[in-house]
Amino acid sequence: MNNARARQVFLGVAILIACVLPFVLSNFRLFQFTQVYIYAIALLGLNLLTGYNGQISLGHGAFFAIGAYAAAILMDRWGVPYGWTLPIAAAICLLVGFLFGLPALRLEGLYLALATFALALAAPQILKYFEHWTGGSQGLVLTKPKAPFGLALNPDQWLYFLALGVLLLTFWVGGNLLRGRVGRAIVAIRDNPIAAQAMGVNTAVVKSVTFGISAAFTGLAGALSAVVVAFVAPDSFNVFLSITLLIGIVIGGLASLSGAIYGAFFIQFVPNLAQDISKAAPWAIFGVFLIVFMIAMPSGIAGGIGMLWNRLTRRRVSETAAVAPRPGMQPTP
Repeated sequence: MNNARARQVFLGVAILIACVLPFVLSNFRLFQFTQVYIYAIALLGLNLLTGYNGQISLGHGAFFAIGAYAAAILMDRWGVPYGWTLPIAAAICLLVGFLFGLPALRLEGLYLALATFALALAAPQILKYFEHWTGGSQGLVLTKPKAPFGLALNPDQWLYFLALGVLLLTFWVGGNLLRGRVGRAIVAIRDNPIAAQAMGVNTAVVKSVTFGISAAFTGLAGALSAVVVAFVAPDSFNVFLSITLLIGIVIGGLASLSGAIYGAFFIQFVPNLAQDISKAAPWAIFGVFLIVFMIAMPSGIAGGIGMLWNRLTRRRVSETAAVAPRPGMQPTP
């Protein structure tokens, strides 16, 4: 079985298992897995920008917040159905990200990271200022939607399937984007911007569009989070969220679609595991986990799994070649 076929089989089995989980897990565990899918969408957006395009962002928690509040305000103030709030929030974040990316073109490396960090710091304060729309420090309380069409699913099960469907759709869109002409331009700018410009790539436009698409994915995750949690508050989107998202793509694997999944599992479950190990110093335990992962798998979980898979397949090919008879030789009876 070749690598492409093996990946397809693995993906099919993973989707099948994911579809079975709502009927065997408790509502709390189901909520945790729903959060994993939401984080994975946000990490995919950040990975497009940082992993594939080489632009470092410490402010994607702000786009997560914009998407969450856009969905919450549409549902709470104007009664817009939650299904419509997801694409609207993504479109708003696409525009905001593109506009933010234009002045950010003059910045690179640490300077861009600091600019986005300032955005993450300012976002919660701005949300508190527009109290009439955002509810101020108290936030907005929403109602969890019920399953449509009379489906025999409770709200947690339905929202799990909704998050899984959005996750599969965004990864399909992201994969097709990266395999196309735009994706090749995005990666070329990261590898060698001068060579990319010499080949006719408009680096300014591509970088701004990449920033906008990345923000749209993250804002979509934020809107989905608002629907699932049924509550938004400014303090939920502090600067630590942006740092957590960056940790997720580094641990999961930069420039890897599957790395977003692994990173989402890490940032969802490892802090809880650290809390169970030591209630006195959970973040110290989390730091130990982080150091161990970085030492054991410097290229991320996706990179570590890829290296292990290549070694196994290479060994299998070597063993097959050693057993197979050489041309012109008679097989041993």
